[in-house]
Amino acid sequence: MSFIIQFTQRTSRIATSHFTRYALACLALFLLPSASILRAQQNSLTNRPLAKFLVSFGSELSATPLDGRVFVAISTVSNGEPRFQIAEQEARSQQLFGVDVDGLKPGDYAAIYDDTLGYPVRSLKEIPAGDYYVQAVLNKYTTFHLSNGHTVKLPMDEGEGQHWNSKPGNFFSKPEKIHFDPSVPATVQIRLTETIPPIAQPPDTDWVKHIRMQSQALTKFYGRPMFLGAIVVIPEGWTTHPNAHYPLLVNQGHFARDFGGFRTTPPTSDLQGPQLQRAQTQYQFYQDWTTGKLPRMLLLIIQHANPYYDDSYAVDSANVGPYGEAINHELVPYIEKQFRGIGQGWARALYGGSTGGWETLATQVFYPDDYNGAWGACPDPVDFHGYQSVNIYDDNNAFWTIGPFGRINQPEMRGANGIVEATTEGSNQWELVLGTHGRSGEQWDIWQAVFSPVGPDGYPAEIFNQTTGVIDKTVAEYWRQHYDLTAILQRDWPTLGPKLVGKLHVMVGTADTYYLDHAVHLMQRALEASANPHYAADFDYGVDQPHCYTGPPGSTTREGGLTFTQRVLKAAEEQMLRTAPSGADVTSWRY
Repeated sequence: MSFIIQFTQRTSRIATSHFTRYALACLALFLLPSASILRAQQNSLTNRPLAKFLVSFGSELSATPLDGRVFVAISTVSNGEPRFQIAEQEARSQQLFGVDVDGLKPGDYAAIYDDTLGYPVRSLKEIPAGDYYVQAVLNKYTTFHLSNGHTVKLPMDEGEGQHWNSKPGNFFSKPEKIHFDPSVPATVQIRLTETIPPIAQPPDTDWVKHIRMQSQALTKFYGRPMFLGAIVVIPEGWTTHPNAHYPLLVNQGHFARDFGGFRTTPPTSDLQGPQLQRAQTQYQFYQDWTTGKLPRMLLLIIQHANPYYDDSYAVDSANVGPYGEAINHELVPYIEKQFRGIGQGWARALYGGSTGGWETLATQVFYPDDYNGAWGACPDPVDFHGYQSVNIYDDNNAFWTIGPFGRINQPEMRGANGIVEATTEGSNQWELVLGTHGRSGEQWDIWQAVFSPVGPDGYPAEIFNQTTGVIDKTVAEYWRQHYDLTAILQRDWPTLGPKLVGKLHVMVGTADTYYLDHAVHLMQRALEASANPHYAADFDYGVDQPHCYTGPPGSTTREGGLTFTQRVLKAAEEQMLRTAPSGADVTSWRY
């Protein structure tokens, strides 16, 4: 950090929406072991306080102005970097403040003031005086000229899966120890000096292939080249049986850089406990896959990180773009052509958990002829009467249950013992600090981006005010018509029902960490009431199981996820063979 007194002329260079709050005079300078502090009095003319933190970068990092969001992380612990210590659980998180910057020039400053929104505490005034470790990050934004006519600035994914604190190309500072006292009119200057390096791409192996494909639909929507990635696990005998064609099993879920299911060597003696169990399961899966003990299918893992989240929810969206079209009508046929897939709906199935559970069920519902079975575990809200703990149709506020004299905070996350670990209000405060206009890259914002219409400013229309929690009923109705899976099944059952019989399989724990079991119950009741045809579907509830229950044996670990894959492979094969049309290829892949 540089120790320079800069007076009135610098005030015009503070790049923040609150730039007028920067003081017009600095009175004195004093040094701390690893930071510079500018002491100053309030300006007597404007009665505006000094900024508490000023963040800048030099021309060695970028010679051109940049858009984005600047973060200042404040930590009480010396081990690790503050940027990696911000958590959704308020009681476990260190402190973060954030501010948008537009056209921030080298040498100019982004300013954090007393009233800049923070998380978990809302204001710097609430931080006790003491010694802390601080670190700043600039999350860069890209300008998109969308096909809908709007121009927006969004954080482009750079291969990391949409994480501001590890995104290649973002700037950050080295952690510094400071003494901070909110009552002292002083400014901490932080200079960004480091750039997060690119991420090395995993190599192809005999069994795992990596694909990157430009999507025409997404490129048109975003006004710039946009790509989808894919990890393809090829079956035993694929190379030696060139005339065989294979069914496709699509794994839906969060961004994965590589396939983590295989361990090609036996577990070593130094592994114990969960690590040993995971290694054993990975090695067993590798043995079963490569010796033909499992059904021979192409296993596809989709990489669809985007400017709003680490995946797209695999549907067409007014804000996120036509990812349903891009995945199902561009990527899937491309993969099937390159790896000799059968390429017909009866020979495709889907599975996934959590976000992937919703995507699995939504894809089967929205593309009923294109897939022949969907195994969705612990799915995100499939009925917005149970939007976690919020009912967006009947509740007026997403943060509080409000009575005539009292109110109760809505829970958002619970532990295995039932104790609330995060609230809806707190987690939305966290996301608002991470990004305005729905740009946090986190859960509530991606739901809003996927499910909402475009707002007047080109960003997603708010389902509820992120500060007050007040629900917008007009937006809620749009959600009902377009993405409430239960409502869509009920509305369109005469045409959807005959195409979905036998295809829906849903699993959830009755103590789901994010209260997702309630919406699953609502979907089950709706399907049990269906007629012409009547179809109750397949629902499996893990008693007292948290997120993410995937069915027997009920493990919520990654080992359970692999067991889930093995079960679905066998169940999908049975479904395909049972329903294959006359003349279909049911032999070439079953050697």
